[in-house]
Amino acid sequence: MTASNRNESVSTGAQDFAAVFSMLKPHMAALDVFMRAQLDAFEPEIRGMADYCIDTSGKRIRPALVFTSGWTGGRVTTDLVRIASVVELVHLASLVHDDIMDEADVRRNRPTATREYGATAAVLLGDALFSHALNLATRFPTTEVCQAVSDSMRKVCAGEIIQTLRRGSTNISRADYERIIDLKTAELFRVSCYLGSRYGGYPMAFVEAASSFGRHLGIAYQVYDDLADFFGDEKRIGKTLGTDLVSGKLTLPLLTLMDRLPASAQVELVEEITGKRPPQPALRLAQMNELGVFPVVTEAVQQELRLAEAALAPHLALPPAPLLMRLCEVLRQQVGALRERPQT
Repeated sequence: MTASNRNESVSTGAQDFAAVFSMLKPHMAALDVFMRAQLDAFEPEIRGMADYCIDTSGKRIRPALVFTSGWTGGRVTTDLVRIASVVELVHLASLVHDDIMDEADVRRNRPTATREYGATAAVLLGDALFSHALNLATRFPTTEVCQAVSDSMRKVCAGEIIQTLRRGSTNISRADYERIIDLKTAELFRVSCYLGSRYGGYPMAFVEAASSFGRHLGIAYQVYDDLADFFGDEKRIGKTLGTDLVSGKLTLPLLTLMDRLPASAQVELVEEITGKRPPQPALRLAQMNELGVFPVVTEAVQQELRLAEAALAPHLALPPAPLLMRLCEVLRQQVGALRERPQT
């Protein structure tokens, strides 16, 4: 791709991003009001801590999936706002826990909760956010939302547990990696689309298609996020990067690099991942550039996006489907933006 074509692609993706999220402004505003109102449910002693996590600076991807998959012409409904709040609280709780395990300093361009309050308090804060998410889920007239969200929470936690137990190990296959991200990231994308389309009143055939779409989009997003850990810019991404190698987390960029390194260099990388020698992220980034890791991992993102789009293809006549398709272009734009960063 030439520079002019790449810039045109990034510009188009930015327009897609702005267009989709401009349509969701009333929904996001209602979500902000609802989530701020939830602060009163927390005990006064920890209300400020909960407020620190329930901010408005995040991308709000999962609520966006709820609103777009349940889209009925732009009408803001109480049910979808509540569902969006539930999945966002679960996500925020998982971020608090992730940052503890990754020893991350920055999230959304400010200190993480663990840096602000300490790891012990932060893990309990994450638990409090999880608990309130389930409390909100119980307020629907049936148990469907509570069951779906609690199942997803368990899967998210299982994915994180599996990944934690595998830290510092190179005994991880591509299939193992895909299983982990399917659980820890894709599951919450999936349930957002499932509940959004379900409570948007759509037929089960579309609900199932939207659910599949969300799963593949979630896998694609996590692969992108793992790529950004090496190729991203902290100011643009808004969080601490370079934590995967430091924490011994074997992601797809590292798996691909491992396969392409000569045997002697593989030994050194294994020792970095297993904590036997200091990590060298700058060297690994240079090797990734030299050995063509970026396009290989990017193709993995593209493959999942194609599968996501294929799931919706039979349902393009329904209002949510074209909007969800455009979210795939948003992610393609984000991947393209990584390539725009000058690489060392």
